[in-house]
Amino acid sequence: MKNETSGALSGRPVRYSQVKEPDYSQNEINRQTDTLVYAMGGLGEIGKNMYCVEHDNEIIIIDCGVLFPEDELLGIDYVIPDYSYLVRNQSKIKALIITHGHEDHIGGIPFFLRSVHLKQIYAPRFAKALIEKKLEEHHLSKACKVIEINGDSRIKTDYFSVGFFDTVHSIPDSLGILVNTPNGRIVETGDFKFDLTPVGTNSDYQKMAYIGQVGVTLLMSDSTNSSVPGFSISEKQVANAIMDQIRKTPGRLLVSTFASNVNRLNQILQAAVACNRKVAVFGRSMENVLEIGRKTGVIQIDNSSFITGNDLNTLPANRICIVCTGSQGEPMAALSRIANGTHKYLHIIPGDTVLFSSNPIPGNGVSVSAVINQLTRVGANVVTNSPLTSFHTTGHAPQEEQKLMLNLIKPKYFMPNHGEYKMLVQHSATAQETGVPKERCLICSNGDIVVMRNEECFIANERIETDAIYVDGNDASGLATSVIKDRQILADSGLVAVIVTIDSRYNKILCRPSIVSRGFVYIKDSQTLLKEAELVVYNALKKKMQQRTTFGELKNCIRSSLEPFLFQKTNRNPIVIPVILNQKAAIAEIQAKTQRPHS
Repeated sequence: MKNETSGALSGRPVRYSQVKEPDYSQNEINRQTDTLVYAMGGLGEIGKNMYCVEHDNEIIIIDCGVLFPEDELLGIDYVIPDYSYLVRNQSKIKALIITHGHEDHIGGIPFFLRSVHLKQIYAPRFAKALIEKKLEEHHLSKACKVIEINGDSRIKTDYFSVGFFDTVHSIPDSLGILVNTPNGRIVETGDFKFDLTPVGTNSDYQKMAYIGQVGVTLLMSDSTNSSVPGFSISEKQVANAIMDQIRKTPGRLLVSTFASNVNRLNQILQAAVACNRKVAVFGRSMENVLEIGRKTGVIQIDNSSFITGNDLNTLPANRICIVCTGSQGEPMAALSRIANGTHKYLHIIPGDTVLFSSNPIPGNGVSVSAVINQLTRVGANVVTNSPLTSFHTTGHAPQEEQKLMLNLIKPKYFMPNHGEYKMLVQHSATAQETGVPKERCLICSNGDIVVMRNEECFIANERIETDAIYVDGNDASGLATSVIKDRQILADSGLVAVIVTIDSRYNKILCRPSIVSRGFVYIKDSQTLLKEAELVVYNALKKKMQQRTTFGELKNCIRSSLEPFLFQKTNRNPIVIPVILNQKAAIAEIQAKTQRPHS
């Protein structure tokens, strides 16, 4: 495999199949001559983006992200794709290519590297720095080499020729990808928007138009904002609004935004310095991004402009700007702790101004409102984004910008990606407005296989297994769905432990069962219910122990008798945990039998 930095987009697709009349039917795959496109994650959801292109004995992977769990996934830190198919086929993997450095595109890399041996990862400059930091934290620095790519790079394998083009997103060094295959060309946009006055590198419109002119078989495009009409506002407009707010704020200013939005962080820091304010940064993720931003040259602010938490009381209020995490109301983020008065260095002083340079992500509205209310209660003046203030703009293309991408690339087939199902459907409708026929818009789920054959595409009958893996801590082996279900039951209905003492020598219950409840019912008010429950279990066990039985059968007997009774009385299904205690003498006799030498 070669990684070159010459023109990556010229020439026809490599090694087109010379198959005349295949003897296999439509929707069936010929793995020697067909090119396969499938998603391990990223379809029907926003997160765990991972898209694969496979031909014969080669696989190219685009992105390797995580999904951050919803509230109902109790105790779960991340959700990642099931890598089993790629583990079985790891000898075929020729490249893992990263479009940009957000967690939903790079967060799964440490877990993936524990399952699959990779020689190298290809990533743009800023993403490369973030990945190397992540691998260092997971003690995987030597597991894989990270090779820097840019818009002029080229990656070649036997079957694939991969080129890149610059895009604009809310993080520096964002790339779209062109994959030349034996059966046609694929463009994967990565996350993108079009901004005519961006902060940093602009989109490479000329290269995109040239790709479209040469011809694209399949376009895979970011669907996040497919239901948002119009164009997004420019990041420069946001920069001006932030500058005006900092200039007119009389006292201390606290600004909260996404830690991953590096360009926004840079704008805030530059505006603060221009207004003669010193800057303190709080929040581990924000501090990490600031460190990498300065290291890569994206953020160029002198050390003298930064202060620590200990320095906050040494400067006048109008000389201080605080930048922190917590714009989405996360309970452990810096802003939530500041609002609740539990932050180590910072407490709200009446007259402080708090600026939210973000919009609530759908589902986070209640959490954000709670933080805003608490900040207001302790005396802060809270300023949020609105159509009149322009303190935030999206990093994802709304409808009109999606149409521009479709018109530049001019795909023969269209596969919307990176979005929930309704977003994929809406993006498909937008593509049809630009001239892509409805029958050539392929709305897929994770695991669906799009087959490319001689510049035509169809969805195959077979699928790849792509179950979600729930990660608790750093354990990538994953938790079973049953574990999550048990946690949900514990949260909703609580737990009931049934303690039974028996003598296995005589198959006899020694005393009435004892029931202990946690999170199920209020014990003082439910003594009658628990006594009845003990009697139900006792009668069921007595009947069961009239014949020879096992400990497993006794536990099943307890569950099968108690669960219906409790549901009938309370309409709740707690987790029932049977605890069977055997009498000491019986245990001693069992141990003596097992230790006795065979004659």
